[in-house]
Amino acid sequence: MSQSHGSLFTTSYDPLLAGSIDGTDTKPHDRAVARAMCSSYKPKSDPELSDYTLFVGRLDPSTEEDTLREYFSRYGTVRDVTVVRNIVTGESRCYAFVVFKHRRDLKYAYNRAHHDKIDNRKIIVDYELQHKLVGWRPRRLGG
Repeated sequence: MSQSHGSLFTTSYDPLLAGSIDGTDTKPHDRAVARAMCSSYKPKSDPELSDYTLFVGRLDPSTEEDTLREYFSRYGTVRDVTVVRNIVTGESRCYAFVVFKHRRDLKYAYNRAHHDKIDNRKIIVDYELQHKLVGWRPRRLGG
């Protein structure tokens, strides 16, 4: 079992500062940062689900939804599991989202599953930030 890990360090997302080495940049250093600064993004999913959703990263490319559902069921009732896949090839992007039925189960999994192994890969877990981090944008928009 893993120990608890750090929490969110910021409450808002600024693409300019996120792309800056020392936080002093005043102009975008590349087109991705400029694109993020000009983009707008409204999450499609229900903001309430964010309170029940866990991000799981560094997955093995072969890890499937059923494996994650079975693994995370030890922490509580799992409502849904989504492995994010390449839209063209269908191959795993090596991260997923696990939605729990109860917040207490989410918190339990967050505190216990970080750095555990699934399919021989050490995973990372974090809270889903799409609705919580003001100004957050997906990578495709330069975030």
